Amino acid sequence: MLKRATVLALSLTLTACANLSAQGLFSHYSAANAETHSALQQGNYTLALESLPEAPAGDILDGMERGRVNFVAGQYPESFTALQQADLAVKEQQRQATIQISEGFNQAGALLTNDNMITYQPADYELGFMHLYLALNYIQQNDLEGALVEVRRANMVQEMAKKNREAELNRAAEEAREKGLSQSLGSVLARYPDAGKELSAVQNGYLFYLSGVLYEADGDLNNAYVDYKRALAVSPGNTYVANTVLRLANSLQMNQDRRQLEARYGKYKKPARSTGRLVIFDEQGVVQARDGWRLPLWLTDSRGDGVMYNMALPYYPNTVTHSLSPLKLDNQSVRGGKLASVDDMAKTSLSEAMPAIAVRQALRILAKNEVRKSAAKGGNDVGNLLANVFNTLTEQPDTRSWQSLPSSVSLYHEDLNAGTHQVSWNGRQLDVEVVAGRTTMVWVSRQGNQQSWWSVLLGGS
Repeated sequence: MLKRATVLALSLTLTACANLSAQGLFSHYSAANAETHSALQQGNYTLALESLPEAPAGDILDGMERGRVNFVAGQYPESFTALQQADLAVKEQQRQATIQISEGFNQAGALLTNDNMITYQPADYELGFMHLYLALNYIQQNDLEGALVEVRRANMVQEMAKKNREAELNRAAEEAREKGLSQSLGSVLARYPDAGKELSAVQNGYLFYLSGVLYEADGDLNNAYVDYKRALAVSPGNTYVANTVLRLANSLQMNQDRRQLEARYGKYKKPARSTGRLVIFDEQGVVQARDGWRLPLWLTDSRGDGVMYNMALPYYPNTVTHSLSPLKLDNQSVRGGKLASVDDMAKTSLSEAMPAIAVRQALRILAKNEVRKSAAKGGNDVGNLLANVFNTLTEQPDTRSWQSLPSSVSLYHEDLNAGTHQVSWNGRQLDVEVVAGRTTMVWVSRQGNQQSWWSVLLGGS
């Protein structure tokens, strides 16, 4: 029986080897990615690139990580290529008919090892950011049409991902009821460190506002207005977003909206025709990496012998975020309004997925215990010991997530006289050209005491 159990476990593991490296079997993604994450937090973009682990998580997550790290490092062609490869991998994954059979083997293998066996499926917010950074690559190349395609795709892909996620949650709940696990899971989740947030933790105000900027630069004020309003719904306290919605409500003669907005945010002041608009997207820090949270469980066999199992679940520990000094515009400090908290989006996404993760964990403990009992049959203490060692070593949390994203994103805009202006920070300066009647976009990413930035003049004359 021990041989059969061992052969079964090894067969299932080898069947899914394309989705599980050695570090995934005996460790987890955050551990493999720790050097890159730390280097990025310090603003050491070169080391972050050099230390990226070799394909530990598959084409989708690896492509997204390489795309983002290359982007902040100023390696734009490499960033664009990596993100396009991740996009192709997402499209392939969504052809469900072609992956059902192989994924069945992955799920079976995960039942005896850990969730790292399962093919990585990006969270909704990660799909949104993948298209956002593809759009930023197009903007950096002065390709407005390409950028607009990406923000349109972002909304469609996120909607599809939302439906798939809801279906997965329903399947997990049904399976828990069928296996009689509902009460046990309830007690586990009651002890799990949760992170419930509001709308800003579910929807991406950064994506909405950037989409509005692009639509407006293309002359499509109606679609721009829709996305600006969506950004305001996510960040109602952001006065820069409110001012933008007011401006378009005035231009489009949305008088009812304008009156409601003015009642809350004050009267809109129309800028002089001689000015141009400067919009700054300020990405700060690095999103938290998942860690492993373990809950010990004791089971007994027919002889009364006890055995301990660990439920190894991913979670986000409480950490202190350090604020950065403000940017300067023409030597005057400016403070943007928060547009998105990626940390909150990551935590909420994991919390939503936790019921399904917990169901798989509970089923895995039952399956591993059956293997252990078979190995220990007839008083085989060696078989029992080996099974326990295997079970303990392979119970690893699934900490896979896009860990090179920023921690938060802020927005600042101002109407300025035409001419050259300077954005500066930490002794460095970026010259920015402002043209009357047009929008100049500045993208900034800051980590540690380093920054990456560029500006582009949007739209036609």
